[in-house]
Amino acid sequence: MVSEFVAQGGRVAALGRTLDKISQTVELAGGAEKVMGIRADVAVEADVTAAIDKVIARWGRIDLLCNNAGVLDSYRPAHEVSLEEWNEVMAANATGPFLMAKYAIPHMLKQGKGNIINIASTASFSAAGGGSAYTASKHAVLGLTKQLCFEYGALGIRVNAICPGATATPMAIPEAQTATSPDMEAAVAKVPARRWCQPGEIAKMAMFLGSDDADYVHGSAYVIDGGWLTAAREAF
Repeated sequence: MVSEFVAQGGRVAALGRTLDKISQTVELAGGAEKVMGIRADVAVEADVTAAIDKVIARWGRIDLLCNNAGVLDSYRPAHEVSLEEWNEVMAANATGPFLMAKYAIPHMLKQGKGNIINIASTASFSAAGGGSAYTASKHAVLGLTKQLCFEYGALGIRVNAICPGATATPMAIPEAQTATSPDMEAAVAKVPARRWCQPGEIAKMAMFLGSDDADYVHGSAYVIDGGWLTAAREAF
């Protein structure tokens, strides 16, 4: 995602919880001239406000916010989910996008224009894409997207969501899952596209939503799932 925005001429602040991953992202995207790495947990209000302040201090504005941070749950049935796991997933997936939007929006209002892209999920529409915590959190992201559109669309801020299906990231690949996770390779084999989505495909959709070509696109949810939601399938 960062590399795609940089390739199109953008200046990007990349937030992450670990310095190692942030440094890798900055290096892969072309270096510190166009990418500012910031260690921050988007679920921690003080981290968010500090990160926003750093961006404004360096570049003076925020044109686009892409809420891409997220975690998966253990897929356990609800009665086996600990409150700790529930809170962790909701904090990263729902509270994080809210806090980032809350503190970016005032700067967008001053500019008279802004753009927010929330990375939701096919789990924003249906069950079985995760456990109860993940599914609830991604429904929340879609609800937040709609509400922000309602509140700020007439004030120059566009808000939309991207809803990926099975995407080949470390969070989703079978090796990264727990013993209770479904067989994702088997699940992907049943969808019409018959393959995993590649991260670059999500990035290209984000580029479209972030561009002036999408200026009339407000409050929409773009599903990129290879037909996952459309295809009849057994619960997994």
